Amino acid sequence: MLYFQSDYVLGAHPLVLEALVKTNLEPLTGYGTDTYTTLATEKIKQACQQEQAQVYLLTGGTQTNKIIIDTMLATYQGVIAADTGHIAAHEAGAIEATGHKILTIPHTQGKIQVNNVQQLIETFYTDANHEHMVYPGMVYISHPTEYGTLYTKEELTALADVCHQYELPLFLDGARLAYGLAATDTDVTLADIAELCDVFYIGGTKVGALCGEAAVFTKQNQPKHFVTLVKQHGALLAKGRLLGVQFDALFTDDLYFKMGQHAISKAEELKQLLKDKGYRFYLESPTNQQFVIVTNHQYQALSEMVMTGFWETYDDQHVVIRFATSWSTSDEDMRQLAEQLPVAIY
Repeated sequence: MLYFQSDYVLGAHPLVLEALVKTNLEPLTGYGTDTYTTLATEKIKQACQQEQAQVYLLTGGTQTNKIIIDTMLATYQGVIAADTGHIAAHEAGAIEATGHKILTIPHTQGKIQVNNVQQLIETFYTDANHEHMVYPGMVYISHPTEYGTLYTKEELTALADVCHQYELPLFLDGARLAYGLAATDTDVTLADIAELCDVFYIGGTKVGALCGEAAVFTKQNQPKHFVTLVKQHGALLAKGRLLGVQFDALFTDDLYFKMGQHAISKAEELKQLLKDKGYRFYLESPTNQQFVIVTNHQYQALSEMVMTGFWETYDDQHVVIRFATSWSTSDEDMRQLAEQLPVAIY
């Protein structure tokens, strides 16, 4: 069986695992106060070109989204997101469970448009009854999006401008950030994201770590008593070294960025292979996630040889499935896929 289902089907990059083993018997203080966490946060700030940034390591994406949103919003505020956004579609109501409503707006290939954000905010404030309603308190985006698409620097700047106009933080979910930064046709850098966003996170779980996400508050805006709030959410890791050692390894010798480049290289091979086999693409994705349309019968047949991700129903006869490359996709994986993947028949 070949695994192209997601970008976290394997454990950790060998260098990350080596770092964990090497430091295993080294006594370290807990709760993220260890030397490796300090080293990791300094390296992340340097990579972001934001020496004043505040960095905090958490264990998973949903946990990070939930904590950032809940601690940055007032009790009467909600978060604006695409109707396909991860927090709206694939987090089991984690945000709503904190008491914050997700204010969804339409998407364009996973992305939100600045005019829709502005319209929602203006409609809210011109409503004479808005004091009886949920206030828009934050804008959430992901980069790459759920569909593997990317914001341009112009689009990010426009979103940042409208957020600053209405004093709303712009929060970027970077669970797959390395794959977005490595895309060949992007004009967005890590430094751009750090400059334009009020808070974002650098995903490790999907990029070579056993687990871990690095939340970056870029405007000296980390919520007061953040460690205490993280503990209230049941998310304060006693052995914070687990995250610190991993992110120290990820941001040593550009390993994080090299893994992103590797995944994109394999994604380009995958795109060409799918085209050669006659598969219809659902959309053009420049990142490691590739979405194709197959018949229901094709999907059942493919499932016997290649693990892919079911994405959505296209129509009565077709579904959209996702192939994902990652830091761990090998030449042998691609060779076997080329041999076993049948020609598409529609």
